[in-house]
Amino acid sequence: MKNSRTTLTRRAVLAAAAGGLALPALAQPRAGFPNRPVRIFAAWAPGPNVYTRVLADLVGPKLGQPVVIENRAGANGTLAARALSSEPADGHTLAQIPGSVFRVPYMMPRMPYDPVEDFTYIICLTGYTFGLVVRADSPHRTWADFLAASKRQPGRISYGSPGVGTESHVVMDRIAEIEKVEWLHAPYRGGSELTSALLSGTIDAVATASHWSSLVLDGRLRLLNVWTPQRIARYPDAPTLKDLGYDIVATSPYGLAGPKGMDPGVVKVLHDAFKEALYHPDSLAYLQGLDQPVMYMDSAAYGDFARQQVVKEQAIVQRLNLRIE
Repeated sequence: MKNSRTTLTRRAVLAAAAGGLALPALAQPRAGFPNRPVRIFAAWAPGPNVYTRVLADLVGPKLGQPVVIENRAGANGTLAARALSSEPADGHTLAQIPGSVFRVPYMMPRMPYDPVEDFTYIICLTGYTFGLVVRADSPHRTWADFLAASKRQPGRISYGSPGVGTESHVVMDRIAEIEKVEWLHAPYRGGSELTSALLSGTIDAVATASHWSSLVLDGRLRLLNVWTPQRIARYPDAPTLKDLGYDIVATSPYGLAGPKGMDPGVVKVLHDAFKEALYHPDSLAYLQGLDQPVMYMDSAAYGDFARQQVVKEQAIVQRLNLRIE
């Protein structure tokens, strides 16, 4: 007996169209959108958000409206996403979604938002290039030096990160668990504050994304390791964590989302505009300058990624006993 489920063949589609029958509709661009400027809530301090501004300049002409960046730094990179809860789901307000958005709510006594249910995922764009840097005059010439000093002086060697529960903090906690060492963790709001603290001698090292790139190339900072799958061409002497014996790769893919319940047609307009901007030569050149890869996912794939990532992050939070009171 044949399965009763109907499969639409090409012949059936043509016949249905000829007979005027309605067919399942794919998301179509929403006419009249956007009708005013589109805002993007940026998750970090102004320095790390420069790439978002590059995209905004490319996307604005495509949408026919300005794309305005509003900084919402704070709450360990989740403040921008949280701010969406009070915004209408009309597509005129979006937020940058860093990896901490999937982790931080499970570190809190009460979840301030549901990272799966409370957002409409639009597009994943890129990921970060993380690494650990020290000053050029630091006695820690290599990762082995840094690790040995950390074991000799438990709780005395300090490193800065963009915040509690960020990718930088979690990876350093994972290494500390493996090596049985204790570091003094100093959370900061963003790249410029971290750089200032490191250069002034307030902290011994910084674990963060590639805001350190120009200072490493200028010889003011030394890169002890990178967290990418392979070594980076511009820093061939910097080992990956895998080179050092850790089964850890961290790129923290990020993209854009809007409030929950957005119209699929609006999502399509935004996705298509940002995808075109992502692959624009100016965008690709800027990412290359940051050593950041393109990590494109469309709306459906990005939503699936969010659901899968939440499961992984909950397990990490429980294993490392990460908490924010």
